[in-house]
Amino acid sequence: MPTDANANHRFKALIFDFDGTLIDSAPDLHGAAVRMLVPLGRREPSVAEVALMIGDGVPKLVERCFAATGDIPPEDEFAAHVSAFIKDYEPRSAELTTVFPNAKDALQGLKDEGIKTVICTNKPFGATMEILKKLDLEQYFDGVIGGDTIPGVKKPDPRHLAAGLEAIGADKENAVMVGDNGNDVKAAHALGIPVILLSHGYTKIPVGELGAEIVIDGFTELSGALEKI
Repeated sequence: MPTDANANHRFKALIFDFDGTLIDSAPDLHGAAVRMLVPLGRREPSVAEVALMIGDGVPKLVERCFAATGDIPPEDEFAAHVSAFIKDYEPRSAELTTVFPNAKDALQGLKDEGIKTVICTNKPFGATMEILKKLDLEQYFDGVIGGDTIPGVKKPDPRHLAAGLEAIGADKENAVMVGDNGNDVKAAHALGIPVILLSHGYTKIPVGELGAEIVIDGFTELSGALEKI
């Protein structure tokens, strides 16, 4: 993405979702789900099934895994499974996870132009940082807000995005959200900022029906989308 490609847009800060937007994390989350479920005598869900469970944080993912393969365990047992899932997943979170095509080029273009970037994800902070480091993405971001960074606050709560902007010293008047699902749209619109969605993400509802200002098919279209908003 050439440095001057973004010269005509007004945005000074971009908030990025992570899973399904910048990275295809479904294979590693599927692996962790299988390692949790199979020893309990549960069936092995498909990668496609797990992909549609992503987006609301680990507790909701674990709940959906259990609901799809039988009963949800009692509260104390369930909490233990969530903790075990995180402990197992975090160090293995970048074994099969990949960066979506052209994402690094787009991020480098934003960096070259001095546009601030922050990740706001419902994924735990530790796993997010593990993936950023292993996939050589950490250098492109000025801040990271994970699903456990602010207790009790996750997308679609707009406070999640507000915290991201605060972390990088940016204001919402010149910010845009880049994501892949309904939580991104709801959080951004509640905060009063526009949304660009990637069509390659994880959403049960067709991406064109989520209410984003623009839907793009890949990162080569990002600069053009920013100019159109």
